[in-house]
Amino acid sequence: MAKGQGKAIRIWYQSYVDPVEQAGYIDHLGGYLASIADPGVTYDVYGISPPDRELHRLTEFRCSVQAVRNVLEAERQGYDAFIQGHYQDPGLYELRSAVKIPVLSLGESSMLFGCTLGRKIGLITIDPYFIPMHEEQVSRYGLRERVVAIKAIKTSVADFNAAFSDPQKRKDIERQFLEEARPLIEQGVEVIIPAGGLPTLLFAQERSFTLDKATVLNGIAVVVKMTEMAVKLLRLTGTGASRASTFALPSTKAIEEFLKS
Repeated sequence: MAKGQGKAIRIWYQSYVDPVEQAGYIDHLGGYLASIADPGVTYDVYGISPPDRELHRLTEFRCSVQAVRNVLEAERQGYDAFIQGHYQDPGLYELRSAVKIPVLSLGESSMLFGCTLGRKIGLITIDPYFIPMHEEQVSRYGLRERVVAIKAIKTSVADFNAAFSDPQKRKDIERQFLEEARPLIEQGVEVIIPAGGLPTLLFAQERSFTLDKATVLNGIAVVVKMTEMAVKLLRLTGTGASRASTFALPSTKAIEEFLKS
């Protein structure tokens, strides 16, 4: 047996919601992750306080800095991998270059996997404010010819928290989602991705979810299985992130200065 094969796996799942204010979502997410995890794999869900509730680049940046602190802590505590559970992927490259353990993200993983399911991909985000950020993501990942459209519903974290227990709230969000999905389907989109952890988890119990034959992707399941694979591949072959340039590891002094800032 290859080194590390069969050993238990611990994964840190970083959400950008408040662990107290959105405890219902955190608990729901933790339960879902436990239900889909491979045998021997455990997930610990962590939030951020204050959460990412102000729609602004400054808030995204603030939360990403905290996430980098957390990935360093995750590695120190012996976690085997780290998941960035915020679809916009703020600070993803900094996260990945900060530690030796695998770092995967909801946004990047779901879009890359979506490319294996269809030629044309569309995103439906939770607020119009995020559309430019997703456009930048698509460009960063070299997917402008594949992710051909980005639409948005208009919701809030509070709306989603209510929707997990309130059937009417869930129907309201589903209605908005379907309204935005129709024009995507009309322009030939084959894979529709809910661009956010909240809508993804809300629709997670839908099996073989399709709209007029277009696949609606469960990005949480995707990033979970890709992360488990990344850990197993690292143990099996030693293959991890390239440290040649983009994800070169920092010096000890660079880490110390970051943590002191």
